[in-house]
Amino acid sequence: MERLPELLFIAGEWREANDGARFAVEDPADGSTIVKIADAGEADAADALDAAVAAQAAWAATPPRERGELLRSAFELITERKDAFAEVISLEMGKPLAEAAGEVAYGAEFFRWFSEEAVRIHGRWMSAPDGKSRLLTTKRAVGPCLFVTPWNFPIAMGTRKIGPAIAAGCTMVVKPAAQTPLTMLKLAELLDEVGLPKGVLNVIPTTSPGPVVSSLMADDRLRKVSFTGSTGVGKTLVKQSADNLQRVSMELGGNAPFLVFADADLDAAVDGAMLAKMRNMGEACTAANRFLVHVDVAEEFARKLGERMGAMKVGRGQDEGVQVGPLIDANAVDSVSQLVTDAIHDGAKVVVGAERPDGAGHFYPPTVLLDVPPEAQINAVEVFGPVAPITTFTSEDEAIAAANDTEYGLASYAYTRDLDRTLRLAERLEFGMLGINTGLVSNPAAPFGGMKASGFGREGGFEGIEEYLETTYVALPVS
Repeated sequence: MERLPELLFIAGEWREANDGARFAVEDPADGSTIVKIADAGEADAADALDAAVAAQAAWAATPPRERGELLRSAFELITERKDAFAEVISLEMGKPLAEAAGEVAYGAEFFRWFSEEAVRIHGRWMSAPDGKSRLLTTKRAVGPCLFVTPWNFPIAMGTRKIGPAIAAGCTMVVKPAAQTPLTMLKLAELLDEVGLPKGVLNVIPTTSPGPVVSSLMADDRLRKVSFTGSTGVGKTLVKQSADNLQRVSMELGGNAPFLVFADADLDAAVDGAMLAKMRNMGEACTAANRFLVHVDVAEEFARKLGERMGAMKVGRGQDEGVQVGPLIDANAVDSVSQLVTDAIHDGAKVVVGAERPDGAGHFYPPTVLLDVPPEAQINAVEVFGPVAPITTFTSEDEAIAAANDTEYGLASYAYTRDLDRTLRLAERLEFGMLGINTGLVSNPAAPFGGMKASGFGREGGFEGIEEYLETTYVALPVS
């Protein structure tokens, strides 16, 4: 392991926190301390915003091509150093090295995508309906941004916010999750290396996220907030944004249904389920959370899925052949274990797993439950772990009603060979994303986001850069 970054990154400089505080970043595989890093406070947050504000005007005036080329250079360098980034992700977050490398490749693609979008920011020119004037619209950078990123995808959740912000000409303050700050600091090193001007990106890890974020949002110089995390925290941030009417993007919780109809290719459905459920050990807002399977194929689907999940190797993410790493912390294991215990008590049958292991580390085995009652708590909340609860249905209408019976509306999945049904699902399911016969919906070229309690705004795709742009309309009378 190469040297790990330990300091705050503010105004292009690496520095200690104003009060000298540090905190330990832990390895979830055994609870040991990886490194102690600078712990930002409100004074450091103020310094970071000062730097972003000072850099904003010059950065917004930078030619779009230059901003795009900088992102392209960063994409190429991340790709070149994929293994080094993957090792840091695996160490601080727990996911297996191969999967961590996949996240690095996915995260880097946001820089490539938005490097190409930087030169495609455009407005329009038109005649007014009465012909007496011309209407000109232009786009400009929204201004200094605050990004609050989660622990589960340490690089991808950062690049899909940083990429469009750089492309649009915005400066930013990034507060990564305290559990996984090292990857973001390493990304800041790389962006500094490729020539990102001082103050455009500022990174402030902290163990006091509430006071730090609140102090930043209380400053009317901050114009945009983008948050990925829980719905509860998202609601708090939306309320706080009201005082200064800051633009907000909220990518919040999920409770993704995975529908398997009687006409589905079951082997393909199991393949998709493995991807949608076991990506990141199930610790993803897009993870398949509720498996709704037609009663005629439920037992066969459960058996095949149980065989696949039961054969997965569990262990430290850096060990050879490991497919399932630890969960992020002890509280995560407690939560998953309790949901499984309650489901079994309610009548669910264990197909595989469900036995919490002894020993060090925050591990939980891949688990499949069959005949889970619709009203079980495990169907109502994000499991955020390697557990597949299967509930049966008998009709399409019943399946759609069950799928929509949640406050969340982020991702959804369905396996069917019926084209008409596919169109009906696309129109009736209340989710921002739908995967048909695939267990993967995330793509940098597509608009990622949800509805209802899963938030608003989109990241990625053509829509992603619009979150960082303001529109100006100019009226031009014609005599």
